[in-house]
Amino acid sequence: MIIYTNDFLELTEQNGNVLLQTIKRGFPLKEIDMILRQYPRIRLTNFAVLKSTLATETEQPVEIGKWLPNIEIEISKDHMSASIYVNETVEELKNNKEKIASDIRSLLNEHNICHGIIELEIDQLKPGKLYVIAEGTPPTKGEDAIVTYIEIPERKPIIREDGKADYFEMNFVLEIQQGDWVGEKIPARPGIDGVTIFGETIPAPSGHDVPLKYDPKSVYELEKDGKITLYANKTGVIEIQQGVIAVNDHLPIDGDVGIETGNITFDGSVTIKGTVGSGYSIIATGDISIEGREGITGAKLIKSENGDVYIKGGIFGLDETVIEAGGNIFVKHVNNAKLLAKKEIVIGYYSIGSNLAANSILLDENKGKIIGGEAVAKNKIVTAISGNRLERRTELIIKNLNRQTLLEIIQEKASLLKKTQEEIIDFTAKIDRIIANKDKLNVQQLQSLEDLKGELEKKKQLSIEIDQEIKRLMNEAKDAGKEEIVVTKSAYPGTVIQIGKKSSLLNHITQGKFRIESGELNV
Repeated sequence: MIIYTNDFLELTEQNGNVLLQTIKRGFPLKEIDMILRQYPRIRLTNFAVLKSTLATETEQPVEIGKWLPNIEIEISKDHMSASIYVNETVEELKNNKEKIASDIRSLLNEHNICHGIIELEIDQLKPGKLYVIAEGTPPTKGEDAIVTYIEIPERKPIIREDGKADYFEMNFVLEIQQGDWVGEKIPARPGIDGVTIFGETIPAPSGHDVPLKYDPKSVYELEKDGKITLYANKTGVIEIQQGVIAVNDHLPIDGDVGIETGNITFDGSVTIKGTVGSGYSIIATGDISIEGREGITGAKLIKSENGDVYIKGGIFGLDETVIEAGGNIFVKHVNNAKLLAKKEIVIGYYSIGSNLAANSILLDENKGKIIGGEAVAKNKIVTAISGNRLERRTELIIKNLNRQTLLEIIQEKASLLKKTQEEIIDFTAKIDRIIANKDKLNVQQLQSLEDLKGELEKKKQLSIEIDQEIKRLMNEAKDAGKEEIVVTKSAYPGTVIQIGKKSSLLNHITQGKFRIESGELNV
């Protein structure tokens, strides 16, 4: 097929190739470009051959390019879109709209494109330009699960002053009744499938699931109308520990702990509206709240194994009182007592002659005072004043392990956790085998089964404790090197500032943030 001819050359198409034969030498190269523009279906593939052929008279046609289809289609690798090039002249597009539209439809049918087809305005098309002709429908991810728990007031002391009295207030205990709502979950939703341009289904991912974390002994769930709701299984105090919501037993005491009550040991949380008498003790697994404004004087031991201790008034320890908490200790002031907390000790006003030990020890930055005794933390100590004008010895100490030591301990704990988890798997498999033949067991064998179950529960609890310890150590490792002692107003002479093995006994009044800088204490 002859495409173009003049006195100098002839362009023909043969089997999809464009051939050039020169009749006479000397045809300008620039005018060749103009000819190619008139024929969008020509794609030049060998410019050097074109140039050399124009400089000679050829006996046989020479291939210089390809003869393109009037419409080309390009399909994306993911089968989510198709685009076309229309290789026709503007005049052809204008005069043959129906034919070009028909050719496009035929091309789509030929490639089995059936979804998301876009109708194009033929008279708006331009030669050689890319146009999207079909688009697939992408899958839509399902909605994530939504979990909501009962709102527990933040345990943050509020210090109020009215000129006559001040209160160290907290929303400490949230008591609920059996059957009360404690949380809910709207499950993850399935997604909406997508479709390729070939009509193929693309499975949609479901929304991300979020588990409900609750203690099945004290909280139960009900599913209704596509929602899972949590309810309290008993009356008690609501607590969330390690992300798990639970209702713990609650022992409220309207008056004081003393002769009438004796020492208190309780599996749960304890709230005392009054005080704790001299020489008496309270030991509880949950939180302990002592709400009498007069505080406590000479109590022997206040210990929360897993929770927090809140003492609304102060502590007059008489060198006898010990306060321990598996979590935090909140107290208005403390005199001559010993306080130990795994997390934070928060003191509203002052500590005099007391020994404090916690991850962080925090006093009010404007009025807090640590006078005498020692405060030992792993991470941070904050106070407005340390020591006094009489230069009473007051020790502010950060005892920390370096990051490398912490990482080594974490590695040891991780090995122990792995071993414990393997033992849990072995115990579980052994119990399952025995249960499969439970009907054949004698009394002694049944007792052995119960013993195994008991051992399994111990291993599971140990696994949880090791895991929690690893997380705590990882947080310490993350913060290693960031330890600081902050005295916002006055650190008096007689104050010892110590971080790790570096220490300094102050001989003048100073203030600031004390850290290890370039291996030295910046006092």
